[in-house]
Order: sequence, then structure tokens, then C-alpha cells
Amino acid sequence: MADAGVVHLRSPLVGTIVTVMAPGASVSPDTVVALVESMKMEYPVLAGHHGIVGSVAVGIGDAVDAGTVLVELHRAAAAAAPPAAAGTPSVAGEPDRLAELKERTRLLGDAARLDAVAKRHGRGLRTARENVADLIDPDSFIEYGRFTYAAQTRRRSLEDLIAKTPGDGLVCGTATVAGTPVAVLSYDAMVLAGTQGQRNHQKKDRLFDLVMRQGLPVVFFTEGGGGRPGDTDNHVVTGLNTEAFHAFASLSGAVRTIGIAAGRCFAGNAALFGCCDVAVAVDGATIGMGGPAMIEGGGLGVVEPEAVGPVAVHQQAGSVDLLARDEAHAVELTKLLLALDTRQPAADDHQRSEALRHVLPTDRRRAYDVRGLLDVVVDPGSLLELRPGFGGAIVTAFGRLAGRPVAVVANNPGVNAGAIDAPAADKAARFLQLADAWGLPVVSFVDTPGFMVGPETEATGLVRHAGRLFVAGAALRVPMVAVVTRRGYGLGAQAMCGGSFTTPLLTVAWPQAELGGMGLEGAVRLGFRAELDAIADPTERATAEGRMIAAAYEQGRALNVAGHLEIDDVIDPDDTRRLVVATLDRAPARLPGVGRRRFVDPF
Repeated sequence: MADAGVVHLRSPLVGTIVTVMAPGASVSPDTVVALVESMKMEYPVLAGHHGIVGSVAVGIGDAVDAGTVLVELHRAAAAAAPPAAAGTPSVAGEPDRLAELKERTRLLGDAARLDAVAKRHGRGLRTARENVADLIDPDSFIEYGRFTYAAQTRRRSLEDLIAKTPGDGLVCGTATVAGTPVAVLSYDAMVLAGTQGQRNHQKKDRLFDLVMRQGLPVVFFTEGGGGRPGDTDNHVVTGLNTEAFHAFASLSGAVRTIGIAAGRCFAGNAALFGCCDVAVAVDGATIGMGGPAMIEGGGLGVVEPEAVGPVAVHQQAGSVDLLARDEAHAVELTKLLLALDTRQPAADDHQRSEALRHVLPTDRRRAYDVRGLLDVVVDPGSLLELRPGFGGAIVTAFGRLAGRPVAVVANNPGVNAGAIDAPAADKAARFLQLADAWGLPVVSFVDTPGFMVGPETEATGLVRHAGRLFVAGAALRVPMVAVVTRRGYGLGAQAMCGGSFTTPLLTVAWPQAELGGMGLEGAVRLGFRAELDAIADPTERATAEGRMIAAAYEQGRALNVAGHLEIDDVIDPDDTRRLVVATLDRAPARLPGVGRRRFVDPF
């Protein structure tokens, strides 16, 4: 039976009538009887009951106040009035925004560019998104600026730019790697050869700001051709006011930065690669501050891209830290680097320590490669050497001791008898800065006759290069432990210990170690020249010199030096790992009273 009740439907707020139903229409409770627009938003007025629209007090376009009666509704039983269509009336011609979003998202993926992907794979390289996906934890990527495109609408259609230049050639965002938050950037070589456009510079600026604010480590896949002159949408004369290079360089010493270069990496892309704390080059890459076009434009001849800066050249020059077989291997190495801020379960110390007694040659004059020693000292499989093809008289590497990540510097008697030349000093100085910035304690293995000497050596500017090693050691804020394994002579030995045997928290020697202010033979000949010159007979003079040198060796024996408190202890090599780990466990992560390191020297 019909209900004779009448309901007055009122406006919920001040506004203007957009739509209103005509008298006589049958409605259900969820029928929109009228729409009121206010501040560019539309508010539906629902029937709230089954019934029939009676008199209508307003028309389309009328202004109403809150509470104004709009429609008189005659209530009826539910069976008496078939329900009208519910919901807000659709606006004619309004696009399906969700469908548009899905289509734009599809165009970002590699599946939308199968021909370009095939070319990448044909060259043995991966796409930007493949590299990012391999690095990060699944479903952890928050992408920034993905829907932008190249600023070239004056020369190309918007549809073409959306389809052909997704992200303006840069995939970037934040993610996690093994649960650790990171920022990831990857130039897309399938978009305008991975060049740096106006908008991908803006994306970098945005992400670098977020990195600094959140303290995120950065992984940067830098492949690409450098600056892009073809953007047209913003008037640019030089582009030298671009902020990305300053912003990225400002991250040095503040967060960890890892660069990966595969394929062709030129100009601005190479500049960013060179700013990274650790530079990982993929075998076959070519890296240069100018590509073939710039070389030819400068009147320097025609050069093939792969001849500009092959990896072998950069290894020898020291501008590449790690060499990867391919991009998958580069990602593996990067994960190892990112994991250096976490401690892992301890390895079996007993088996590792037992081998240390036998790691050195029995002949004190026999050369050897220190890598064999380091492989035994650190946890199995944890040694990750940086710049192995440069400055060979010192080995620099990351590793783990009982699961604790450490930075290792070691003289290598297999090169220059372990004497420190300019490249080795540069390599070690820069590595100390890196260890300090990354918060890794330093373990130094000393076996050196000192700094390299001679006219040819001085022509390399060794005085300044040696100074870099001393200055870097003095600025360390992380703990250091030093172990003199065989020879610790002169300024070189001091430099390997941060500038003094008292700089490390613990300075110890193995029993066979010899120490002195300089090479003992030279010290005798220099210090006792007058006495030796006074002996006329050559045979007698040689015998006297031999006695003096033997006495000097006895004086410089590790136990004698320890007896004079110039080192802290002489230890059984078997105890090395235990003592180093125990010392580091008792030390603060940062030593008090040392100023903040401002940046990591790029070289």
C-alpha cells in the first residue's frame, strides 16, 4: 500500500543546480535526484526513499543556499516504484582515465619496444628496466617522473614522444636491496641513446635532493651519450646552469654512490660515473669525457666509439674500481658493496687462522703476492679487490673478518718489492677516504721497504702523492688496526699506519718482522760511513759492514722493537684474526675528536 508521506529534499550547501529530475519520475533510495555544484565540485542529492518526484522548486542554473528545498518527494512502498538507475549521471565525452593510465603505463615497459629490446640483447646488453629489476627487491620500486617525455614537442608530435621517449630516457626511483633502502637511476639507452635531456636532468635533481634528505645509498647505471642538443621546448643557450652535476657531486662523502658503466658512456654520463665512490665497468664498455662526435668536432680525428676509452685503458689508469663480466655480474658486485653496512654470521676462525703461520715464504728476501695472505686472513670468498690493475705495490680491498665488513690495505712485495710509488700512494689514499666515508674500519698489512726512491721516481711527483697518503691517514675517523707481517721500514711503513705506529688502535707484528727508520743496509752505510771509510782494507771493511748490518737486524727484530714500546705487541700469526676482530668490536664506529670528511676524492 502506498505511503502518503511527503519528503522535502534540500540542498546540502551553497551552490548552483546542475541537474534536477522532472516531476513524475520514479526513484529508489540511491537515485540522484539533483546535483549541486559548489567550488567546482558536484554534490549529489539522493532520494533516500522509494517514491515519485512531485513538485520541483528549482531549475538548472539556479543559485541555492544550504537547506533550500529542491524537490518534493512522495514516498511509496518499494514494490510500487521500480528502481531508477543509480549513481551520478556521467558527463558526455569524459575519457576513461584509468584506461588512459594503464595504456601510458604499458608504453613505459620493454614490451612496448620489442625491436629496440632485441637490438640491446643482440649486443649482449640489458635494458634499463631489466637492470633495475635485477638489482632491487621485487615490488619495492617507487618510480619518479615515469610519465615525462623528451622536451621536443616543437619538432615531434606528443603521441610520438610518449611512445618513443618514455621517462625522457631515465628510469629512477627508490627501492630496497636485500631490505636496505636505496636510490636507483638507470639511463635508458633505447631512448635517444641514453642522452641527458632537460626533463631527465630535472628528475635527477629531484632524486638527488631526496637522497640527501633521506641518506640513501645510490646505484647509478650511467650508460649513455652525454648531453642532448635536440630538446626544443625550453629556450637553452648553454645549459651550463644545469644543477645535476653539482647535486650529485655534493653527495660524495654523505652517502654511498656506486656507478655502473656498460656499453657506451660518454661526456655528461661519464662525468657522473666518475663522481661515484665505486666505479664498476662492464667488460666491453667504452668510457670517455667526450664521444666520437666531440672528438671529431674538436679536430682530433675520427674515432670509433669502442676505441674512445676501452675498459683495459681505464683499469691501467686507475679510473675503474671493479670489472664485471656483464651487467648481471655488475649487479652481483653492487649487491656485495651495498651489503658492506651489515654484519654476517661469523666464519670458522680456527681453520682460517691455522694457515697464517705458513702463508709467507721462509726466505725473508723472497717476493710474494700478498693476495694469497689476504685470501687466508679474510672470511672465505669475501675479498673484493678494487683497482687491481693500478698501483700494484698496494692492494686495496673490501672483505669480512668473522662476518664484520672491513677495508683492507696491504703492501704487495710482488710489485716494486712493496715500495710505495705514486700510483700506489694515490690508490691507498683514496681508498682510506672511501673506507672513512663508508664507515668501514681499516686493517693494514705492512710489508714495505718504504717509499720508492730515485730520480725517475721523483719525476712522478712522489712528494705530493706521498703527502696524500699521510693526509688521508690523519683524517681517518674509523678505527684502524695495523699488522707488520715482514718488513716495516721508514716513512712508507708509517704511512701505511695512518702516519705513525701509534695511530692505529692496535699495531702488532709477526715474529719474523723487521722494523727500522729506513732500510737497514742503507741505515748502516749512511750512519756509519765515517767508520767504514776509515777502514782501508776492502775485505776488512766489508766484514765490518756485515757485522753492523747483522746488529741492525737484531736491533730491528719485532720482539726488540716491542720491548722498546714502539709497537704494541708481537703475536703468533694464528692469533691475527682474533685480535683484530676483538679490537674492532671494542672500538666505536667513529673515533671521537676527528673532523668530518667532506668528500671522497674521485681519484
